[in-house]
Amino acid sequence: MKSFILNSLFLLVFFSSFSQKDYVQVLGIIQDAGFPHIGCERSCCEGISPGEYFVSCIGLVDKENKKRYLFDATPDLHNQLRFLESFSYSTNLVDGIFLTHAHIGHYTGLMYLGREGLGGAEINVYALDRMSKFLKNNGPWNQLVDLKNIVINKMQNKNSVILSKNLEVIPIQVPHRDEYSETVGYKIIGKSKKILFIPDIDKWSEWEKDIVQEVKLVDYALLDGTFYNGKELNRDMNEIPHPSVEETVNLFLKEPIKERNKIYFIHINHTNPLLTNKDNVKSNIEALGFNIAHKGLKLFLD
Repeated sequence: MKSFILNSLFLLVFFSSFSQKDYVQVLGIIQDAGFPHIGCERSCCEGISPGEYFVSCIGLVDKENKKRYLFDATPDLHNQLRFLESFSYSTNLVDGIFLTHAHIGHYTGLMYLGREGLGGAEINVYALDRMSKFLKNNGPWNQLVDLKNIVINKMQNKNSVILSKNLEVIPIQVPHRDEYSETVGYKIIGKSKKILFIPDIDKWSEWEKDIVQEVKLVDYALLDGTFYNGKELNRDMNEIPHPSVEETVNLFLKEPIKERNKIYFIHINHTNPLLTNKDNVKSNIEALGFNIAHKGLKLFLD
């Protein structure tokens, strides 16, 4: 009996310590247009229930200050906020939204903050210069600004945004199809751990930084896993460049297993066999030490 009580107390203390830690939670892993994909009648979308998967997004929970943040505003934002931990004493539905770029899956969820939806009150939205101007100068997004549903906080590339004494966010510009805005990834720095979040990039070789070295500098890396090898789509891949999962895997195969273990693929296209484990693709990637992000995954920052 004494042993049982001691073990119970240990477990209580153990789980209580985790319950007080800041963390990042994966709220969606799918490419912009969802899964099942609109108009797709292929086998990859058969049997997938609507609402089973959400578009690529992560949330950041600041436990001490009872605040929560989103990284990207997806078309699933209304559901993702319900999925993310909330605080009964918090005055805001969301304390800030960090945008990566102006492609449909990454900012259109802002629509829910307007007068037809939440009717938000000065919700902080963080973006670089071109993205800020895009929102301020184009409808219907400028209505959110004019009605003060949102407040645009213009960031500078590589300049820190301090959220608390233990939380810091750094936007990092990356090369991508920048028709309407620049594209950024983020480094999220917690009390003792760091996370790299890059859901969209054209090619690692086009970036000014070395992705292998950047992963070595963090504890977790949520990286663009849109396409497995580019052969799953009958399209000119030069029009929609992304580093394939195969390309990223090959860059890291010579690295120690601890570096591969840091990587979680996210922003996965509906055709990517990682989603269905077709031909054991997912199992083989995981056997090499890599991970596929999943909705609900929590990565603790201290």
